[in-house]
Amino acid sequence: MKLRNYVLVTAGYWAFTLTDGALRMLVLLHFNELGYSAVSIAFLFLAYEFMGILTNLLGGWVGSRRGLNRTLVAGLVLQIVALLALSAESSSWERWLSVAFVMAMQALSGVAKDLTKMSSKSAVKTVAGDGSLFRLVAILTGSKNALKGVGFFLGAVLLAWLGYDGALWVMSAVLALVVVVLIVFLNEDIGKSKKKAPLRSVLSKSSAINRLSVARFFLFGSRDIWFVVALPVFLADVLGWSHYTVGGFLAVWVIGYGIVQSSAPRILTLRQTEIDEVRAAQQWAFVLAVVAAVIATLVGLDIAVEVAIVAGLIVFGVVFAMNSSLHSYLVLAFSDDDEVALDVGFYYSANAAGRLVGTLLSGLLYLWGGLPLAMWGATAFVVLTALFALRLPPKPANVRVSLAEVDGGD
Repeated sequence: MKLRNYVLVTAGYWAFTLTDGALRMLVLLHFNELGYSAVSIAFLFLAYEFMGILTNLLGGWVGSRRGLNRTLVAGLVLQIVALLALSAESSSWERWLSVAFVMAMQALSGVAKDLTKMSSKSAVKTVAGDGSLFRLVAILTGSKNALKGVGFFLGAVLLAWLGYDGALWVMSAVLALVVVVLIVFLNEDIGKSKKKAPLRSVLSKSSAINRLSVARFFLFGSRDIWFVVALPVFLADVLGWSHYTVGGFLAVWVIGYGIVQSSAPRILTLRQTEIDEVRAAQQWAFVLAVVAAVIATLVGLDIAVEVAIVAGLIVFGVVFAMNSSLHSYLVLAFSDDDEVALDVGFYYSANAAGRLVGTLLSGLLYLWGGLPLAMWGATAFVVLTALFALRLPPKPANVRVSLAEVDGGD
């Protein structure tokens, strides 16, 4: 595949990521102004996460049959439809109708997000044969999470500058321009399988992909257990932080996470040039479990709570990024060249399922036992991540590119 084509794919993914982060902040702040509670707002995103499960499974299958360039454009178009539809929502509507409508549009946005993510991540495998090209592409994709954090800030700025509807219209116009560019210049089939995989193949995976996907489920569930509901509500209601401060902290956390993630290969190879990525994934998972347990203990015992949360979650973010980067590399290492879209789609459906369960547990555990119980739930999920990582087989011997050659991650 030509470098120009992958740059186009990544640029499309970047544009979507900015609007995805901005949309989340727009919805949070807008519905907060309308008087919705933090828990109610968080549950607006459940449909967003649920649709990611189905989209990754079916999107990978469609991408392998039709080409990843087509699924990428389809994702961007669906995001435009969701943004324009959300601008039609009115404060005069009944609350139940507004919630149902926004959940439906968030579901559509969830489909869009996972189509674009699956498309761009799957395309990495097609350039893995050239080490220098792989490093360049990984740098481009490794900035995704940092850009999502920037999107949080962008959403707040657009809301203050243009208002809710104006912000949605501007983002729709920008994405429309990106779609036109991709249709005109991205004119090659990317990631299209030589054979037509049957629909049942979306669930037929190797034991390595299955185990890694389960580990991914619990890894991202562990993050969202505290990230989605428990932490924002705790910071606002218990510590008295303003909504802008809460949003700013979460944005900075995501940006920092993205930066560490893109630097993970260099961090891992500071002391050695050759590393065992499977063993590293096992070790970093256990480190993350210890970090989560320490935070849960300090908050539960009411020991320097604010410091424990801020400093502890910064450390959690660093270690979590290392785990995520290793997982994102290993799914490519374990994937078959001709079925990479199917394997990556299955893997990210597990990721979305973990986020959905984590979102549900975030609200429930916080209601039952506050932030300490949510952090203990996160700890349990990380322990399960580590246990499934221990069951991963060695990296395939025919994989020519190691993580040491990569400058990016999920």
